[in-house]
Amino acid sequence: MARIPGRHFAKNLIERRSLLFQLVRRDFEQRYVGSAAGWVWGVVHPLVLLVSWTFVFQICLRVELPAGEATSNYTLFLFAGMLPWLLFSETVQRSANSLLEHANLITKTVFPAEVVPVSIFLSSLISHGMALALAVAAIAIWENQISPLLALLPAYALLLGLLAVGIGWITASLQVYLRDTAQVLSVLLTFWFWLTPIFITEDKIPPWLHFLVAGNPLAYVVRAYRLMLLGGSQGPSWGDFFTVAAFAVATFVAGGLFFRHMKRGFADVL
Repeated sequence: MARIPGRHFAKNLIERRSLLFQLVRRDFEQRYVGSAAGWVWGVVHPLVLLVSWTFVFQICLRVELPAGEATSNYTLFLFAGMLPWLLFSETVQRSANSLLEHANLITKTVFPAEVVPVSIFLSSLISHGMALALAVAAIAIWENQISPLLALLPAYALLLGLLAVGIGWITASLQVYLRDTAQVLSVLLTFWFWLTPIFITEDKIPPWLHFLVAGNPLAYVVRAYRLMLLGGSQGPSWGDFFTVAAFAVATFVAGGLFFRHMKRGFADVL
C-alpha cells in the first residue's frame, strides 16, 4: 500500500513536537537538578542583577529619568528593559554549545538537531515568564496599574524568539567546526549589551551613535517592553513592530538555511 504523504507528515510533526517537549522539560529540570531552591533560582538571578544594576546606576551614578518617561521609578524602568535582553542572551549563549552537549544523540541516531536551540529558547521562556510575572506584580504595587498593552507581549516574545533561535542556529553550527565561536560570541554580546539602551534612555546616546541603535533590533524590543509593562501614553508603534519583525524573520530564515547547510557534516566532526 502506498504511503499517504499527509499522514506521514502529520506523524513526523507529532513526533517532533513530542521530542521538543521532552527536550524542554529535560533542559529546565537539569538546570536546577540537585538545587534546594529549584526553579526559584530562575527568579533570583534577574533580581540579583536588578539590585546590583540599580545600586550602580541610580545610587552611585545618580542616573535620572526624563519627565516624558512612563515612570519615574528607575528600578521598574530598568527591570522592564532587562527582561527581553536576558531572554535573548541566555538563548543565544546556551545555544552555542548545545550541539556539542547533544553530540551522542546527533552522531548515533536520526536526530533533528535543529530543535535543540528551539528547546533552549522555550526552556528560557519559562524563567522569563516567571520574572515577567514578578515585574507585573511589582508595577501593580508601586505604580498601582496593570497596562492593557500586556496583551501584546506574546507577539514581541515570539519575534524575540525567532531572532534568538536564528542566531542560535548560526552560532551552534559554527561551534561544531570552530570551537572558538562561543568565546567570540561572548565578546560580541558584551558590546551588543552596552549598545542597547537598557540602563539609560535613548536620548542619552550621542547623536553620532544613533545609527547603531537604529540597526539594533533589541533596542526596539526593549522600548516596546517598557511601553507595554509600564503603560505609557501610547503603545509601541507599528513601525517599530514591523522593524523587529523584519529583523526576526530574516535572521530566523537565514539561520535556518545556514544550519541546514552546515548540518551535513555534523556527524563527521562531532
